Amino acid sequence: MKIEKLCIELNEILQSIIDNESKIDITISNIHQEYRLSAKNLCRYLILRTFDLRKYQASLSDYGVSSLGTSEGYVYSNLYSVVKNLKLIQGLPVAEKSNIEIIGYERSSELIKKNANNLFNQGSRSNFTEIMVTLPNEAAEDKSIIEEMVQNGMEIARINLSHGDIDMWTKMVQFVNEIKIETNHILKIYMDLSGPKIRTATIAISRKKGKGKEKVKNGINLRVGEHIILTKRKTLGKKSKFGKKNKQLKMAEIGVMLPEIIDDVKIDDVVLFDDGMIKSVVISKTDEDIELLITHCYKPKLSSQKGINLPDTKLNLPALTAKDIENLPFVCKNADIVGYSFVRTAEDVQFLYEQLNLNNAKDLGVVFKIENKEAFENLPFILLEGMKRDKIGVMIARGDLAVEIGFERISEVQNEILWLCEAAHIPVIWATQVLENLAKTGIPTRAEISDVVQGVQAECIMLNKGPYINDAIKMLKNILIRMEAHSLKKKNSLRALNIAKNTVNQLIGEINTKQLS
Repeated sequence: MKIEKLCIELNEILQSIIDNESKIDITISNIHQEYRLSAKNLCRYLILRTFDLRKYQASLSDYGVSSLGTSEGYVYSNLYSVVKNLKLIQGLPVAEKSNIEIIGYERSSELIKKNANNLFNQGSRSNFTEIMVTLPNEAAEDKSIIEEMVQNGMEIARINLSHGDIDMWTKMVQFVNEIKIETNHILKIYMDLSGPKIRTATIAISRKKGKGKEKVKNGINLRVGEHIILTKRKTLGKKSKFGKKNKQLKMAEIGVMLPEIIDDVKIDDVVLFDDGMIKSVVISKTDEDIELLITHCYKPKLSSQKGINLPDTKLNLPALTAKDIENLPFVCKNADIVGYSFVRTAEDVQFLYEQLNLNNAKDLGVVFKIENKEAFENLPFILLEGMKRDKIGVMIARGDLAVEIGFERISEVQNEILWLCEAAHIPVIWATQVLENLAKTGIPTRAEISDVVQGVQAECIMLNKGPYINDAIKMLKNILIRMEAHSLKKKNSLRALNIAKNTVNQLIGEINTKQLS
Protein backbone atom coordinates (compact mmCIF):
# COMPACT_ATOMS: atom_id res chain seq x y z
CA MET A 1 0.00 0.00 0.00
CA LYS A 2 1.30 3.46 -0.89
CA ILE A 3 2.41 5.51 2.08
CA GLU A 4 -0.02 8.34 1.28
CA LYS A 5 -3.05 6.03 1.42
CA LEU A 6 -1.67 4.23 4.46
CA CYS A 7 -1.23 7.48 6.35
CA ILE A 8 -4.68 8.83 5.46
CA GLU A 9 -6.56 5.68 6.45
CA LEU A 10 -4.70 5.12 9.72
CA ASN A 11 -5.19 8.79 10.59
CA GLU A 12 -8.95 8.30 10.09
CA ILE A 13 -8.87 5.38 12.55
CA LEU A 14 -6.92 7.53 15.02
CA GLN A 15 -9.46 10.32 14.60
CA SER A 16 -12.33 7.89 15.26
CA ILE A 17 -10.81 7.16 18.68
CA ILE A 18 -10.36 10.88 19.38
CA ASP A 19 -13.93 11.66 18.29
CA ASN A 20 -15.33 9.06 20.68
CA GLU A 21 -13.24 10.04 23.69
CA SER A 22 -16.13 11.92 25.32
CA LYS A 23 -18.32 8.81 25.03
CA ILE A 24 -15.52 6.73 26.50
CA ASP A 25 -15.35 9.14 29.45
CA ILE A 26 -19.06 8.52 30.12
CA THR A 27 -18.60 4.75 29.83
CA ILE A 28 -15.81 4.71 32.45
CA SER A 29 -17.32 7.25 34.83
CA ASN A 30 -17.86 4.71 37.63
CA ILE A 31 -14.64 2.74 37.19
CA HIS A 32 -12.34 2.28 40.20
CA GLN A 33 -9.58 4.90 40.19
CA GLU A 34 -6.91 2.21 39.84
CA TYR A 35 -8.43 1.04 36.55
CA ARG A 36 -9.67 4.30 35.01
CA LEU A 37 -6.88 4.64 32.42
CA SER A 38 -7.00 0.91 31.74
CA ALA A 39 -10.73 1.05 31.07
CA LYS A 40 -10.12 3.91 28.65
CA ASN A 41 -7.51 1.88 26.85
CA LEU A 42 -9.89 -1.10 26.63
CA CYS A 43 -12.54 1.08 24.97
CA ARG A 44 -9.97 2.49 22.53
CA TYR A 45 -8.82 -1.05 21.73
CA LEU A 46 -12.38 -2.13 21.02
CA ILE A 47 -12.77 0.74 18.58
CA LEU A 48 -9.44 -0.12 16.94
CA ARG A 49 -10.46 -3.76 16.51
CA THR A 50 -13.66 -2.89 14.67
CA PHE A 51 -11.32 -2.31 11.71
CA ASP A 52 -9.49 -4.98 9.73
CA LEU A 53 -5.87 -3.92 10.20
CA ARG A 54 -4.24 -6.81 8.35
CA LYS A 55 -4.02 -4.93 5.06
CA TYR A 56 -1.81 -2.28 6.71
CA GLN A 57 0.57 -4.47 8.66
CA ALA A 58 2.95 -5.65 5.92
CA SER A 59 3.32 -2.12 4.54
CA LEU A 60 3.95 -0.69 8.00
CA SER A 61 6.72 -3.23 8.55
CA ASP A 62 8.24 -2.37 5.16
CA TYR A 63 8.38 1.30 6.19
CA GLY A 64 10.09 0.36 9.46
CA VAL A 65 7.08 1.47 11.49
CA SER A 66 5.17 -0.43 14.19
CA SER A 67 2.68 -2.84 12.59
CA LEU A 68 0.24 -2.36 15.52
CA GLY A 69 0.63 -6.05 16.34
CA THR A 70 1.42 -5.41 20.00
CA SER A 71 -0.74 -2.36 20.62
CA GLU A 72 -3.21 -3.94 23.06
CA GLY A 73 -1.94 -2.20 26.19
CA TYR A 74 -1.24 1.26 24.73
CA VAL A 75 -3.59 1.77 21.79
CA TYR A 76 -3.71 5.54 21.31
CA SER A 77 0.01 6.08 21.90
CA ASN A 78 0.99 3.34 19.43
CA LEU A 79 -1.41 4.46 16.70
CA TYR A 80 -0.48 8.13 17.12
CA SER A 81 3.23 7.27 16.81
CA VAL A 82 2.58 5.23 13.66
CA VAL A 83 0.72 8.12 11.98
CA LYS A 84 3.36 10.59 13.16
CA ASN A 85 6.21 8.52 11.73
CA LEU A 86 4.43 8.03 8.41
CA LYS A 87 4.03 11.80 8.13
CA LEU A 88 7.67 12.40 9.03
CA ILE A 89 8.76 9.95 6.34
CA GLN A 90 6.76 12.02 3.82
CA GLY A 91 8.07 15.32 5.18
CA LEU A 92 4.59 16.38 6.30
CA PRO A 93 3.86 18.51 9.38
CA VAL A 94 2.87 16.58 12.50
CA ALA A 95 -0.07 17.76 14.59
CA GLU A 96 0.31 17.91 18.34
CA LYS A 97 -1.20 15.06 20.35
CA SER A 98 -4.83 15.63 21.25
CA ASN A 99 -5.55 16.62 24.83
CA ILE A 100 -6.44 13.08 25.90
CA GLU A 101 -4.87 10.85 28.52
CA ILE A 102 -2.19 8.58 27.12
CA ILE A 103 -0.69 5.24 28.13
CA GLY A 104 2.64 4.37 26.53
CA TYR A 105 4.30 0.96 26.25
CA GLU A 106 6.29 1.31 29.45
CA ARG A 107 3.30 2.49 31.46
CA SER A 108 1.21 -0.34 30.01
CA SER A 109 3.76 -2.94 31.15
CA GLU A 110 3.88 -1.37 34.59
CA LEU A 111 0.09 -1.48 34.93
CA ILE A 112 -0.29 -5.16 34.04
CA LYS A 113 2.52 -6.09 36.43
CA LYS A 114 1.07 -3.94 39.20
CA ASN A 115 -2.41 -5.39 38.76
CA ALA A 116 -1.05 -8.94 38.65
CA ASN A 117 0.99 -8.36 41.79
CA ASN A 118 -2.00 -6.86 43.60
CA LEU A 119 -4.20 -9.84 42.76
CA PHE A 120 -1.62 -12.60 43.13
CA ASN A 121 1.75 -12.20 44.86
CA GLN A 122 4.36 -9.49 45.19
CA GLY A 123 8.07 -9.91 45.57
CA SER A 124 11.16 -10.92 43.63
CA ARG A 125 10.69 -14.28 41.93
CA SER A 126 12.48 -16.30 39.29
CA ASN A 127 9.32 -16.32 37.17
CA PHE A 128 6.64 -13.63 36.78
CA THR A 129 3.82 -15.99 35.76
CA GLU A 130 2.29 -17.48 38.92
CA ILE A 131 1.75 -21.20 39.47
CA MET A 132 -1.64 -22.18 40.91
CA VAL A 133 -2.32 -25.77 41.95
CA THR A 134 -5.59 -27.45 42.96
CA LEU A 135 -5.30 -29.11 46.37
CA PRO A 136 -6.50 -32.74 46.44
CA ASN A 137 -8.92 -33.86 49.17
CA GLU A 138 -6.05 -35.74 50.85
CA ALA A 139 -4.34 -32.40 51.55
CA ALA A 140 -6.88 -31.84 54.35
CA GLU A 141 -5.33 -34.76 56.25
CA ASP A 142 -1.70 -34.63 55.18
CA LYS A 143 0.13 -31.33 55.51
CA SER A 144 3.21 -32.70 53.73
CA ILE A 145 1.28 -32.80 50.43
CA ILE A 146 0.97 -29.02 50.46
CA GLU A 147 4.52 -28.55 51.76
CA GLU A 148 5.98 -30.48 48.84
CA MET A 149 3.91 -28.48 46.34
CA VAL A 150 5.20 -25.22 47.85
CA GLN A 151 8.81 -26.44 47.77
CA ASN A 152 8.47 -27.25 44.08
CA GLY A 153 7.01 -23.88 43.10
CA MET A 154 3.30 -23.59 43.95
CA GLU A 155 2.47 -19.96 44.74
CA ILE A 156 -1.34 -20.10 44.88
CA ALA A 157 -3.26 -22.95 46.51
CA ARG A 158 -6.63 -23.57 44.86
CA ILE A 159 -9.51 -25.01 46.88
CA ASN A 160 -12.41 -26.18 44.73
CA LEU A 161 -15.64 -25.68 46.68
CA SER A 162 -17.45 -28.10 44.37
CA HIS A 163 -15.86 -30.90 46.41
CA GLY A 164 -15.74 -31.51 50.14
CA ASP A 165 -17.17 -29.43 52.97
CA ILE A 166 -16.23 -26.59 55.30
CA ASP A 167 -14.43 -28.93 57.71
CA MET A 168 -12.18 -30.17 54.89
CA TRP A 169 -11.56 -26.68 53.51
CA THR A 170 -10.80 -25.34 57.00
CA LYS A 171 -8.05 -27.93 57.49
CA MET A 172 -6.53 -27.04 54.12
CA VAL A 173 -6.55 -23.34 55.01
CA GLN A 174 -4.95 -24.07 58.38
CA PHE A 175 -2.14 -26.09 56.77
CA VAL A 176 -1.48 -23.41 54.13
CA ASN A 177 -1.27 -20.68 56.76
CA GLU A 178 1.06 -22.77 58.91
CA ILE A 179 3.35 -23.43 55.94
CA LYS A 180 3.45 -19.71 55.09
CA ILE A 181 4.74 -18.97 58.58
CA GLU A 182 7.14 -21.90 58.76
CA THR A 183 8.73 -21.41 55.32
CA ASN A 184 8.32 -17.65 54.90
CA HIS A 185 6.94 -18.38 51.42
CA ILE A 186 4.56 -15.93 49.76
CA LEU A 187 1.46 -18.07 49.29
CA LYS A 188 -2.15 -17.18 48.56
CA ILE A 189 -5.42 -19.10 48.79
CA TYR A 190 -7.84 -19.14 45.85
CA MET A 191 -11.34 -20.57 46.34
CA ASP A 192 -13.63 -21.49 43.44
CA LEU A 193 -17.36 -21.05 43.98
CA SER A 194 -19.32 -23.95 42.50
CA GLY A 195 -21.98 -22.09 40.53
CA PRO A 196 -24.99 -23.96 39.14
CA LYS A 197 -24.18 -27.51 38.06
CA ILE A 198 -26.06 -28.47 34.90
CA ARG A 199 -25.84 -32.25 34.88
CA THR A 200 -27.81 -35.37 34.11
CA ALA A 201 -29.72 -36.73 37.10
CA THR A 202 -29.10 -40.16 38.58
CA ILE A 203 -29.66 -42.98 36.12
CA ALA A 204 -30.41 -46.33 37.77
CA ILE A 205 -32.18 -48.78 35.46
CA SER A 206 -32.97 -52.18 36.98
CA ARG A 207 -32.77 -55.27 34.87
CA LYS A 208 -33.59 -58.83 35.94
CA LYS A 209 -30.71 -61.19 35.44
CA GLY A 210 -31.89 -64.76 36.09
CA LYS A 211 -32.96 -66.42 39.36
CA GLY A 212 -34.60 -63.23 40.54
CA LYS A 213 -31.34 -61.28 40.62
CA GLU A 214 -31.36 -57.65 39.53
CA LYS A 215 -28.62 -55.62 37.92
CA VAL A 216 -28.73 -51.82 38.11
CA LYS A 217 -27.21 -49.82 35.26
CA ASN A 218 -26.17 -46.22 35.94
CA GLY A 219 -26.29 -45.19 32.31
CA ILE A 220 -28.01 -45.73 28.99
CA ASN A 221 -26.61 -46.60 25.58
CA LEU A 222 -27.24 -44.09 22.79
CA ARG A 223 -26.75 -44.06 19.04
CA VAL A 224 -26.79 -41.45 16.28
CA GLY A 225 -30.33 -40.84 14.98
CA GLU A 226 -31.98 -41.89 18.24
CA HIS A 227 -34.60 -39.68 19.91
CA ILE A 228 -34.49 -39.21 23.69
CA ILE A 229 -36.42 -37.22 26.29
CA LEU A 230 -34.74 -34.84 28.75
CA THR A 231 -37.26 -34.14 31.50
CA LYS A 232 -38.01 -32.12 34.61
CA ARG A 233 -39.90 -35.09 36.03
CA LYS A 234 -38.44 -37.31 38.75
CA THR A 235 -37.04 -40.34 36.97
CA LEU A 236 -34.23 -42.85 37.34
CA GLY A 237 -34.01 -43.03 33.56
CA LYS A 238 -35.37 -45.31 30.87
CA LYS A 239 -33.64 -46.83 27.87
CA SER A 240 -34.96 -46.74 24.31
CA LYS A 241 -36.73 -49.75 22.83
CA PHE A 242 -36.10 -50.78 19.24
CA GLY A 243 -38.01 -53.17 16.99
CA LYS A 244 -37.30 -54.80 13.68
CA LYS A 245 -34.81 -53.04 11.41
CA ASN A 246 -33.77 -50.97 14.44
CA LYS A 247 -36.96 -48.92 14.30
CA GLN A 248 -37.28 -46.93 17.52
CA LEU A 249 -40.44 -47.93 19.37
CA LYS A 250 -39.93 -46.06 22.63
CA MET A 251 -37.72 -43.11 23.55
CA ALA A 252 -35.14 -43.13 26.33
CA GLU A 253 -35.76 -40.77 29.25
CA ILE A 254 -33.21 -38.88 31.33
CA GLY A 255 -33.72 -36.47 34.23
CA VAL A 256 -31.79 -33.26 34.79
CA MET A 257 -30.42 -31.88 38.07
CA LEU A 258 -31.53 -28.31 37.29
CA PRO A 259 -35.07 -28.63 35.87
CA GLU A 260 -35.20 -24.88 35.13
CA ILE A 261 -33.09 -25.34 32.01
CA ILE A 262 -36.02 -27.08 30.31
CA ASP A 263 -37.91 -23.76 30.36
CA ASP A 264 -35.05 -21.87 28.71
CA VAL A 265 -34.18 -24.31 25.93
CA LYS A 266 -35.72 -23.62 22.53
CA ILE A 267 -36.35 -25.78 19.48
CA ASP A 268 -33.19 -26.13 17.32
CA ASP A 269 -30.91 -25.39 20.31
CA VAL A 270 -27.87 -27.67 20.60
CA VAL A 271 -27.61 -29.76 23.78
CA LEU A 272 -24.22 -31.34 24.59
CA PHE A 273 -23.55 -34.10 27.13
CA ASP A 274 -20.38 -35.32 28.84
CA ASP A 275 -17.89 -32.68 27.65
CA GLY A 276 -19.41 -32.68 24.18
CA MET A 277 -18.96 -36.41 23.66
CA ILE A 278 -22.68 -36.72 22.86
CA LYS A 279 -24.31 -34.01 20.75
CA SER A 280 -28.02 -33.50 20.20
CA VAL A 281 -30.51 -30.93 18.95
CA VAL A 282 -33.94 -29.99 20.36
CA ILE A 283 -36.74 -30.98 18.00
CA SER A 284 -39.79 -30.46 20.25
CA LYS A 285 -40.68 -29.43 23.79
CA THR A 286 -43.49 -29.30 26.34
CA ASP A 287 -43.69 -27.67 29.75
CA GLU A 288 -41.89 -30.65 31.31
CA ASP A 289 -39.90 -32.32 28.54
CA ILE A 290 -37.68 -31.64 25.57
CA GLU A 291 -37.24 -34.17 22.79
CA LEU A 292 -33.69 -34.47 21.48
CA LEU A 293 -32.29 -35.96 18.32
CA ILE A 294 -28.84 -37.48 18.83
CA THR A 295 -26.58 -36.17 16.04
CA HIS A 296 -23.12 -37.29 17.22
CA CYS A 297 -21.98 -40.03 19.61
CA TYR A 298 -18.29 -40.16 20.44
CA LYS A 299 -19.22 -42.26 23.46
CA PRO A 300 -21.83 -45.03 23.30
CA LYS A 301 -23.09 -44.48 26.84
CA LEU A 302 -24.49 -41.54 28.83
CA SER A 303 -24.14 -41.91 32.59
CA SER A 304 -25.37 -40.21 35.75
CA GLN A 305 -24.04 -36.78 36.83
CA LYS A 306 -22.57 -35.95 33.44
CA GLY A 307 -22.26 -32.31 32.41
CA ILE A 308 -24.73 -30.64 30.06
CA ASN A 309 -23.72 -27.67 27.91
CA LEU A 310 -26.20 -25.40 26.15
CA PRO A 311 -24.19 -23.13 23.83
CA ASP A 312 -27.25 -21.71 22.03
CA THR A 313 -29.46 -21.19 25.08
CA LYS A 314 -29.77 -18.02 27.13
CA LEU A 315 -30.16 -19.41 30.63
CA ASN A 316 -32.03 -17.61 33.39
CA LEU A 317 -30.05 -19.30 36.15
CA PRO A 318 -28.36 -17.27 38.89
CA ALA A 319 -24.57 -17.29 38.62
CA LEU A 320 -24.47 -17.50 42.43
CA THR A 321 -26.42 -20.41 43.87
CA ALA A 322 -27.90 -20.56 47.36
CA LYS A 323 -24.99 -22.83 48.30
CA ASP A 324 -22.47 -20.28 46.97
CA ILE A 325 -24.07 -17.52 49.04
CA GLU A 326 -24.01 -19.82 52.08
CA ASN A 327 -20.27 -20.44 51.54
CA LEU A 328 -19.35 -16.79 50.91
CA PRO A 329 -18.76 -15.83 54.59
CA PHE A 330 -16.21 -18.66 54.84
CA VAL A 331 -14.59 -17.61 51.56
CA CYS A 332 -14.42 -13.95 52.55
CA LYS A 333 -12.81 -14.85 55.87
CA ASN A 334 -10.25 -17.37 54.61
CA ALA A 335 -9.48 -16.75 50.91
CA ASP A 336 -7.31 -14.14 49.21
CA ILE A 337 -9.05 -14.63 45.86
CA VAL A 338 -12.50 -15.96 44.90
CA GLY A 339 -13.20 -17.58 41.54
CA TYR A 340 -16.63 -16.65 40.13
CA SER A 341 -17.99 -19.63 38.22
CA PHE A 342 -20.75 -19.31 35.63
CA VAL A 343 -20.49 -15.51 35.37
CA ARG A 344 -22.16 -14.50 32.09
CA THR A 345 -23.13 -10.82 32.26
CA ALA A 346 -22.31 -7.49 33.87
CA GLU A 347 -25.41 -7.99 36.04
CA ASP A 348 -23.84 -11.18 37.43
CA VAL A 349 -20.80 -9.12 38.41
CA GLN A 350 -23.01 -6.56 40.16
CA PHE A 351 -24.73 -9.30 42.15
CA LEU A 352 -21.46 -10.82 43.35
CA TYR A 353 -20.18 -7.39 44.39
CA GLU A 354 -23.36 -6.78 46.38
CA GLN A 355 -22.84 -10.08 48.22
CA LEU A 356 -19.17 -9.30 48.89
CA ASN A 357 -20.13 -5.90 50.31
CA LEU A 358 -22.58 -7.62 52.66
CA ASN A 359 -19.62 -9.68 53.90
CA ASN A 360 -17.33 -6.63 54.22
CA ALA A 361 -14.90 -8.23 51.75
CA LYS A 362 -13.44 -5.10 50.17
CA ASP A 363 -9.93 -6.56 49.85
CA LEU A 364 -10.89 -9.95 48.42
CA GLY A 365 -9.55 -10.52 44.91
CA VAL A 366 -12.10 -11.63 42.31
CA VAL A 367 -11.45 -13.81 39.25
CA PHE A 368 -14.12 -14.07 36.55
CA LYS A 369 -14.14 -17.55 35.05
CA ILE A 370 -14.90 -17.37 31.33
CA GLU A 371 -16.27 -20.86 30.80
CA ASN A 372 -19.25 -20.48 28.46
CA LYS A 373 -20.14 -18.84 25.18
CA GLU A 374 -22.28 -16.10 26.74
CA ALA A 375 -19.49 -15.06 29.11
CA PHE A 376 -17.02 -14.78 26.22
CA GLU A 377 -19.42 -12.68 24.14
CA ASN A 378 -20.01 -10.38 27.13
CA LEU A 379 -16.37 -10.22 28.26
CA PRO A 380 -15.86 -6.47 27.61
CA PHE A 381 -18.96 -5.69 29.71
CA ILE A 382 -17.83 -8.10 32.45
CA LEU A 383 -14.43 -6.38 32.52
CA LEU A 384 -15.85 -2.87 32.64
CA GLU A 385 -18.26 -3.81 35.43
CA GLY A 386 -15.51 -5.73 37.20
CA MET A 387 -13.20 -2.72 37.11
CA LYS A 388 -15.53 -0.85 39.45
CA ARG A 389 -13.64 -2.74 42.17
CA ASP A 390 -9.91 -3.27 42.77
CA LYS A 391 -8.05 -6.62 42.46
CA ILE A 392 -9.67 -8.50 39.60
CA GLY A 393 -8.57 -11.11 37.09
CA VAL A 394 -9.93 -13.48 34.44
CA MET A 395 -9.62 -17.26 34.14
CA ILE A 396 -9.78 -18.86 30.71
CA ALA A 397 -11.63 -22.02 31.77
CA ARG A 398 -10.97 -23.87 28.55
CA GLY A 399 -12.84 -27.09 29.35
CA ASP A 400 -16.48 -26.01 29.21
CA LEU A 401 -15.56 -23.08 26.96
CA ALA A 402 -14.16 -25.41 24.30
CA VAL A 403 -17.26 -27.59 24.46
CA GLU A 404 -19.58 -24.61 24.02
CA ILE A 405 -17.77 -22.72 21.27
CA GLY A 406 -16.33 -25.76 19.49
CA PHE A 407 -12.86 -27.25 19.79
CA GLU A 408 -11.83 -25.78 16.45
CA ARG A 409 -12.38 -22.25 17.84
CA ILE A 410 -10.83 -22.56 21.30
CA SER A 411 -7.35 -21.38 20.20
CA GLU A 412 -8.83 -18.32 18.50
CA VAL A 413 -11.10 -17.47 21.44
CA GLN A 414 -8.47 -17.94 24.14
CA ASN A 415 -6.25 -15.49 22.23
CA GLU A 416 -9.07 -12.95 21.99
CA ILE A 417 -9.56 -13.20 25.75
CA LEU A 418 -5.83 -12.62 26.28
CA TRP A 419 -5.89 -9.56 24.00
CA LEU A 420 -8.94 -7.98 25.63
CA CYS A 421 -7.51 -8.52 29.11
CA GLU A 422 -4.15 -7.10 28.07
CA ALA A 423 -5.94 -4.04 26.72
CA ALA A 424 -7.60 -3.67 30.13
CA HIS A 425 -4.33 -4.50 31.95
CA ILE A 426 -6.16 -7.33 33.73
CA PRO A 427 -4.18 -10.46 34.71
CA VAL A 428 -5.23 -13.80 33.23
CA ILE A 429 -5.19 -17.37 34.54
CA TRP A 430 -4.52 -20.08 31.92
CA ALA A 431 -6.49 -23.14 33.06
CA THR A 432 -7.81 -26.62 32.21
CA GLN A 433 -5.75 -29.72 31.39
CA VAL A 434 -2.39 -27.95 31.67
CA LEU A 435 0.28 -30.71 31.83
CA GLU A 436 -2.57 -33.08 32.64
CA ASN A 437 -0.91 -36.16 31.14
CA LEU A 438 2.25 -35.48 33.11
CA ALA A 439 0.32 -34.95 36.37
CA LYS A 440 -1.66 -38.17 35.88
CA THR A 441 0.85 -40.54 34.28
CA GLY A 442 4.28 -39.03 34.89
CA ILE A 443 4.93 -38.52 31.15
CA PRO A 444 4.12 -35.26 29.32
CA THR A 445 2.92 -35.07 25.74
CA ARG A 446 4.62 -32.76 23.25
CA ALA A 447 1.32 -30.96 22.69
CA GLU A 448 0.89 -30.06 26.35
CA ILE A 449 4.43 -28.67 26.51
CA SER A 450 3.55 -26.39 23.58
CA ASP A 451 0.34 -25.45 25.41
CA VAL A 452 2.35 -24.32 28.43
CA VAL A 453 4.59 -22.21 26.21
CA GLN A 454 1.51 -20.39 24.90
CA GLY A 455 0.22 -20.10 28.46
CA VAL A 456 3.27 -17.99 29.35
CA GLN A 457 1.31 -15.09 27.82
CA ALA A 458 -0.93 -15.27 30.91
CA GLU A 459 -0.03 -14.01 34.37
CA CYS A 460 -0.92 -17.29 36.08
CA ILE A 461 -1.11 -20.95 35.02
CA MET A 462 -3.29 -23.44 36.87
CA LEU A 463 -2.46 -27.11 37.36
CA ASN A 464 -4.98 -29.70 38.50
CA LYS A 465 -4.51 -32.80 40.64
CA GLY A 466 -2.65 -36.04 39.90
CA PRO A 467 -0.20 -38.51 41.46
CA TYR A 468 2.70 -36.84 39.61
CA ILE A 469 1.61 -33.27 40.32
CA ASN A 470 4.98 -32.30 41.80
CA ASP A 471 6.74 -33.36 38.60
CA ALA A 472 4.27 -31.13 36.74
CA ILE A 473 4.94 -28.18 39.06
CA LYS A 474 8.71 -28.52 38.63
CA MET A 475 8.46 -28.79 34.84
CA LEU A 476 6.09 -25.82 34.63
CA LYS A 477 8.42 -23.67 36.72
CA ASN A 478 11.38 -24.64 34.56
CA ILE A 479 9.50 -23.78 31.35
CA LEU A 480 8.36 -20.44 32.77
CA ILE A 481 11.91 -19.45 33.71
CA ARG A 482 13.18 -20.36 30.24
CA MET A 483 10.36 -18.83 28.18
CA GLU A 484 9.98 -15.56 30.08
CA ALA A 485 13.54 -14.76 29.04
CA HIS A 486 12.43 -14.91 25.40
CA SER A 487 9.10 -13.13 25.25
CA LEU A 488 6.42 -11.06 26.89
CA LYS A 489 2.93 -11.49 25.47
CA LYS A 490 2.81 -11.96 21.67
CA LYS A 491 2.71 -10.11 18.35
CA ASN A 492 -0.44 -10.82 16.34
CA SER A 493 -2.07 -9.98 13.03
CA LEU A 494 -5.18 -7.92 13.55
CA ARG A 495 -8.34 -8.75 11.65
CA ALA A 496 -11.53 -7.01 12.79
CA LEU A 497 -13.12 -8.70 15.82
CA ASN A 498 -16.86 -9.30 16.01
CA ILE A 499 -16.71 -9.00 19.80
CA ALA A 500 -15.22 -5.52 19.40
CA LYS A 501 -17.86 -4.41 16.88
CA ASN A 502 -20.75 -5.68 19.00
CA THR A 503 -19.41 -4.08 22.18
CA VAL A 504 -18.66 -0.71 20.58
CA ASN A 505 -22.12 -0.56 19.04
CA GLN A 506 -23.72 -1.19 22.44
CA LEU A 507 -21.41 1.04 24.47
CA ILE A 508 -21.04 4.14 22.31
CA GLY A 509 -23.00 3.53 19.13
CA GLU A 510 -21.60 3.57 15.61
CA ILE A 511 -18.11 5.04 15.65
CA ASN A 512 -17.79 8.43 14.06
CA THR A 513 -16.07 7.40 10.87
CA LYS A 514 -16.86 5.11 7.97
CA GLN A 515 -15.53 1.58 8.20
CA LEU A 516 -12.57 1.32 5.88
CA SER A 517 -12.92 -1.47 3.34
